Amino acid sequence: MMREITVSVDLKGKNYLTNVIADRETSEEEILEMARKQVHEQWLF
Repeated sequence: MMREITVSVDLKGKNYLTNVIADRETSEEEILEMARKQVHEQWLF
């Protein structure tokens, strides 16, 4: 079963909120890494 998690990411001195959809068994560390990648791809090109 999947879950949606809202994550706050601090990157290059700015705070971003992003949603991550992950399996319930996904570790917090993996979720944070997915959130960082999403923010980087969406906002920092």
